[in-house]
Amino acid sequence: MASNVSRDAPVGVFDSGVGGLSVLGEIRMLLPNESLLYIADSGHVPYGEKSPEFIRERCRVLAAFLLNQGAKALVLACNTATVAGVAELRELYPQLPIIGMEPAVKPAAAATKVGVVGVLATTGTLKSAKFAALLDRFACDVRVITQPCPGLVERIEAGDLSSEQTRTLLQGFVTPLLEQGCDTLILGCTHYPFIKPLLQTLVPPSVSLIDTGAAVARQLQRLLEERSLLANGPARPAQFWSSGNVTQLENLLTLLWGDRSLIQSFDNIESDC
Repeated sequence: MASNVSRDAPVGVFDSGVGGLSVLGEIRMLLPNESLLYIADSGHVPYGEKSPEFIRERCRVLAAFLLNQGAKALVLACNTATVAGVAELRELYPQLPIIGMEPAVKPAAAATKVGVVGVLATTGTLKSAKFAALLDRFACDVRVITQPCPGLVERIEAGDLSSEQTRTLLQGFVTPLLEQGCDTLILGCTHYPFIKPLLQTLVPPSVSLIDTGAAVARQLQRLLEERSLLANGPARPAQFWSSGNVTQLENLLTLLWGDRSLIQSFDNIESDC
């Protein structure tokens, strides 16, 4: 990292929509002195059904925008974006701390008592070679059952975390995993921690729910510390952008982030992609 980068420069975070706010919250909790920038690419959500080429293009655009805002590090708070785009971004910006997501196969394999792990994720994540490699590496001694969850991201994007429709949709995804004996469920999308309270009503208390937001925050802390880039604080108010409906994101921030921050439109640079 260049020596002229300020330790009080912000950390840039992006996701296909609001799911990455679950990761942003973990970063805020662990690193309260860090100033945060967040882009919800809600005009293109969900990424899980998009082509890898399209997602890589979005990653390049979002990363360039955040770097133009002075970001000292990037967090791809999206499993699908990480699978498609993190390697290319690391090639483009070799000196930049770049942290991606991956489904928590290793901790889930360690946590299961019966040797059966279920994965709730988007189609894009489950089809990826990276996910297959994680299974080969960490799940040799356990049975892993995967469950794509079409439509679930869209319900969370709409702020519908607990309606009967969302419950029915989620139950349809979870029931087959429970019937096959899973005692550990991986939440393989950053949107899914927001429906954890609902999910806990659908599974026995003995079933562990595992996501990776806290691990990503710890990895960010490690990389910033290695480069002497941990902020002294105090943090500036988080800044938010959306490529979708700005009013909708403002309402969701109250629900998912805890305050109704000002959202700026990302439309003015859409032509760049």
